[in-house]
Amino acid sequence: MDAGLQGKVALVTGGARRVGAAIARRLHGLGSAVLVHYRESDTAARALAAELNRERRHSAAIAACDLLQIRALSGLVEAAVREFGRLDVLVNNASSFFPTPVGEITEEAWADLMGTNLKAPVFLSQAAAEELMRREGCIVNIVDIHAVYPMKDHLVYSAAKAGLVAATRALARELAPRVRANAVAPGPILWPEDSAWSDKGLRDHIIQRTLLKRVGEPDDIAKAVAFLVADAPYVTGQVVNVDGGRTVAL
Repeated sequence: MDAGLQGKVALVTGGARRVGAAIARRLHGLGSAVLVHYRESDTAARALAAELNRERRHSAAIAACDLLQIRALSGLVEAAVREFGRLDVLVNNASSFFPTPVGEITEEAWADLMGTNLKAPVFLSQAAAEELMRREGCIVNIVDIHAVYPMKDHLVYSAAKAGLVAATRALARELAPRVRANAVAPGPILWPEDSAWSDKGLRDHIIQRTLLKRVGEPDDIAKAVAFLVADAPYVTGQVVNVDGGRTVAL
């Protein structure tokens, strides 16, 4: 175990599965205790916490929360402090993702996509700010390359991620010099679980527009997050693209 985060505590939203679980494992491997947030993935969250606790006793805990319930967000910060005595790192990873073609956008879709991808990260960062400032901690937001290059038929999602990029930079300015705020923008890492993305032709088209000609792994994102948390003390207000060069070829 690298002791780079020994004694630190990280909260990872949407941390039970996929990229969130990879981030939780990577930060835990650097020595951090981890609070894994989830909404519905109770079984996966418990299994991940048990795995991490087998590696290091009382180093992982779980917390269920609907991030759209803004008044409940402070409870996540309180849970981290209650379990581990502090909070040093907030990773806003949880996200909803589905298409909203123009002409089919509803207020419900707007509330969901803007809520999980922009509103919740901002309000959770606000709830955590005092504790993070006390610990001279950091925030890492998971954004998307489509914040800058909008995805067809995904207007609301793309706009929400663009807002989160702006919020990242604003948080860096608002919370300086005691708290750093950065973002990681994935390209094609894991295919969405929506059946529409099972089409091989669509996947091949995306891969061919990626300079490295392959999709990435969840741990590629986790490594970038770990770098910003543990190895980049003079970096704030920045967005790191982890996309296999796709943005160069778009």
